[in-house]
Amino acid sequence: MMNTLKKVAILISLACALVPGVGMSQTPDERQAQVPPDQQATKEQLAKLFEVMRLHQQFDNMMKVMPQMAEQQMRAQMKEMLAATPDAKKLTPEQQAALDKLMSKYLEKAQSIYPINEMLDDAASVYQRYMSRSDVDAYIAFYNSPPGQHLLDAQPLILKEYMPLAMKRVQERSAKLSAEMAVDMQEFMREQAKASGQSGPASGTPSTDKPAAK
Repeated sequence: MMNTLKKVAILISLACALVPGVGMSQTPDERQAQVPPDQQATKEQLAKLFEVMRLHQQFDNMMKVMPQMAEQQMRAQMKEMLAATPDAKKLTPEQQAALDKLMSKYLEKAQSIYPINEMLDDAASVYQRYMSRSDVDAYIAFYNSPPGQHLLDAQPLILKEYMPLAMKRVQERSAKLSAEMAVDMQEFMREQAKASGQSGPASGTPSTDKPAAK
């Protein structure tokens, strides 16, 4: 289950990268130096920017999509775990329902561990250091323009198509990576066992090597 929650976190990060203005492909020093404090955007400006960018709505939509995919994967993993546990075959329908309820409880907790309002507040603090007041005014004008509105209208559809694709990629490649790691670990353990079982010639034992002919 923890692997599933980790994948949820990864996909949330990937989804954030698709939300306009949230994804940042370069490091701060590659983009620009930090904006001087007297030129930094105000919290009020950034609140307006996030509003016209519909960030709260997009994050909210994203968090509604994630549970469905995460729950499917979590149930599949739990099914594999139970199949490998002899006592799991003895679970009654009531016990299985209780287990399902327990899984849902922690999945729900994981999804609410970082509330959207807190995410936006934290983002605003970082945005302030790299965006001037004039920058924010320009972005607000863009997102209020027809092209900006078109981008925002398309974003939920893009996210809806992208998230299942990302989940599939993560599942497939994680399974392949796990299989490769298992093979390498087995080989490593064999090599270690072989090395620890070997010993050099005992002290005082004559060498069987013949001296080289002169």
